[in-house]
Formats: sequence, C-alpha cells, structure tokens
Amino acid sequence: MDAMIPVKDATIPVKDGEVWAHDSGGPGGTDDGGPPLVLLHPGVGDSRIWDPVLPRLTERHRVIRYDARGYGRSPAPSAPFSPVADLTAVLDHFGVARAVLAGSSMGGAAALSLAVGDPARVAGLALVVPGVTGAEDLLTRDFTAEVGRLARAGDIDGIVALTLRTSGAAGTGADARAEAHVRSVVPAWLACHPYHVPDPPVLDRLGEIDVPCVLVIGEHDRPEVVRTNEAMAERIPDCRLVRLAHSDHFPTLREPSAVADAILAACEAAR
Repeated sequence: MDAMIPVKDATIPVKDGEVWAHDSGGPGGTDDGGPPLVLLHPGVGDSRIWDPVLPRLTERHRVIRYDARGYGRSPAPSAPFSPVADLTAVLDHFGVARAVLAGSSMGGAAALSLAVGDPARVAGLALVVPGVTGAEDLLTRDFTAEVGRLARAGDIDGIVALTLRTSGAAGTGADARAEAHVRSVVPAWLACHPYHVPDPPVLDRLGEIDVPCVLVIGEHDRPEVVRTNEAMAERIPDCRLVRLAHSDHFPTLREPSAVADAILAACEAAR
C-alpha cells in the first residue's frame, strides 16, 4: 500500500536515460486520500503547465508529476524511448502500484496506453484535450509536416506562431503565458523526434477501459482535436464529457478551476 511520504524531487532512471519528477507527499493509497494522482503534461508545455491547478490537487491528494524526456528539467533523449515505459518507471520508482492518471494531450495518450496495456496500474483517468495512439494522422499529420518545414528553415518563431494560431485560439493579444510554454518546449520537440517510439495504437481498444474516466474538451481547440476527443469519449464506457467553452489546447491556463474540478471528480470516482 502506498504510504504518506515527504515532499521531494527525484531524478528517476529510465531506459537509457533519466527524467525529473516531483512527489508532493501527503495522503495516497489510504482510506482518506485514495490512490495517488499522477500528472502527465502535454507537448505544448512541461510539468509546470499544471501549476495553476496544483494547489487544489495537493490539498487532497498525493500528487506526482514529471517532465517527459527533453522537457523542463529532464535531459534530452539519446536513445529510443517509449512514453508508457517511462510512465511505468516513474510509478515503480515511487512505489505506486495503482494511480489516477491526469493526462493532457500527449500525456493523455500515455495515460491511455497504460490504461489499456496494464489496466491493473490505473484506478481512474482524467483526460484533458487528450491525444491517443492510433489517431496520429487525424490529429497531427498536417501540423507536424509544417513544424518540420519550419524547423528545417531554422524558424523557431514560426513554430511558436503556428502553435499559438492553431492550438491557442482562445488566447487574446500577445498571450504571453502560452507563448512562454510553447517557446520553452520547441527544443524538446526537435530533440525527441528522432528517438520517440510510439506506443501501440489504442484508439480501437478504448472500449476495454473499465475505470472512471472524465474527458475535457476545449471548444476552441483545433477542430480535428475536438472531433477526435468526442469520438474517444463515445468509445470509453461511461466516460463523462466536460466541455470548456473558453478553452483551447491550454485548459490549465484558460479555465484552471474547471480543470481541477474535472481531475478531482475522477479522483473521487476512483476512491
């Protein structure tokens, strides 16, 4: 059983590399706290993108978050890696047998991969504008091709502008917060691309999920993301769909209180 432990940062060994993680401590795996909560960040930011919702989550739960390889405080990869294998390594490092996973965008894809591939490790899901393996052509083909073109031209400003234009449509003016997150992760996109090994496709296996699930859609997200998220919610049994009218692909920046509500609801359902 997961026990109460002190707050701590950790450098966690993963296959051919390492990742930075933070454990809030507090109740987890107990009658009071329920299973620990693990936060999986999107590709448009590192684990700091959870900062606006973190205080409410840590009030009630032991919360673990980490930076995927190349993001934030985690070194860039130097060998092929699997996102779900890294997630499993983080859980194992902290002695977490079973957790609620809150995953945004690429973090949602990793959460779903574990929920389907090793369901005993997952107590509940909070999916925030999630990706999913098996739907990459629908979600990212054109965007990825344009990012590649801009990267070859050395146009980092162009990559940032493209991302904000397509995924940050709910922003107004200069949108400095979203821009800062995107600009900080573009080097990770370029560093990880040669080494990222996609996890097996799970889009057609979402019907196998048998844990409480909340899926959050940002109504101003890219239309293909919204359509795919709607289809995902239909496939996941008893999935609760939450629509955020003022959000795009950055819901923790746009409507943090609503995102925290959705995550806490998934935690409560998993108790």
